Amino acid sequence: MSAVRTVLGDVPADQLGVCDAHDHLFFGSPRLPGQELQSESAARAELQAFVAGGGHSVVQWTPYGLGRRAADLPPLSRETGVHVVAATGLHQAVHYDDETLAGLRGRLAGVFFSELTDGIGTSGVRAGLIKVAGGFHALDAHARWTMSAAAEAHHATDAPIAVHLELGTGALDVLDLLCGELGVPPHRVILGHLNRCPDFTVHSQAAAAGCCLAFDGPSRAHHATDWRMPDAVRALADAGHGDRLLLGGDTTTAAARSVNGGPGMPYLLRRVRPRLTVELGEELVARILTRNPGRAFGVQWR
Repeated sequence: MSAVRTVLGDVPADQLGVCDAHDHLFFGSPRLPGQELQSESAARAELQAFVAGGGHSVVQWTPYGLGRRAADLPPLSRETGVHVVAATGLHQAVHYDDETLAGLRGRLAGVFFSELTDGIGTSGVRAGLIKVAGGFHALDAHARWTMSAAAEAHHATDAPIAVHLELGTGALDVLDLLCGELGVPPHRVILGHLNRCPDFTVHSQAAAAGCCLAFDGPSRAHHATDWRMPDAVRALADAGHGDRLLLGGDTTTAAARSVNGGPGMPYLLRRVRPRLTVELGEELVARILTRNPGRAFGVQWR
């Protein structure tokens, strides 16, 4: 049976409930000084607000070395009743120092495999996905290295691979590498941040390849605004790709949390869900939030 690997163990894929398919409870990067997500109480408050809006599951895309705090995830999951999925993987090179990257040379796929099967560090928490990242309209050597390692770990475990697309670009290059050269089945690849580059033609081509497509995060000043996202989602649904669409909040800074006056996790259900319901209808939006995440993150673990 297909199962989603949560921080409290494997859960049948059809039991996730309403799912935020891309978010962060803990996250820290030198690119965002002073905005680290490191407060356990704030993380708990976000989860509680998400539950109050009807949420049941959160997939944390925080990868290796960026403050995952894996040991703190199980207590938060138990206390709030939310299924939480942790990630292994590696972000863009700019998020790490040279020493960290050098220490992973020659063993990256092994790190991913170990965190999926044995657990993250000494926490015992097993990751449920591999998160990697592309560049702006291109794949540099770092992206190719991390994606090659992710593909190797995938082939050993069947774990899904979630991809940060820089400003929503480079989707087809990612699929050429992961699915073409490296042999990852398209349905095991999740492309993130497609809302940030509303190129409907590229979206359609990526969907036709068979991957999952995530529209994750409320708009920011330098991104395509929220009003364009429903059109992109509707176009994909009308073309018959509604079963591979995902929605997420992608809270990456302390200022963005609802407890600090930002949209936070509750925004997905408080504003995005009703906005999309106007365009797509309640049944399809419910399916995107419940059934689709189980398909994207649920695998028969090896």
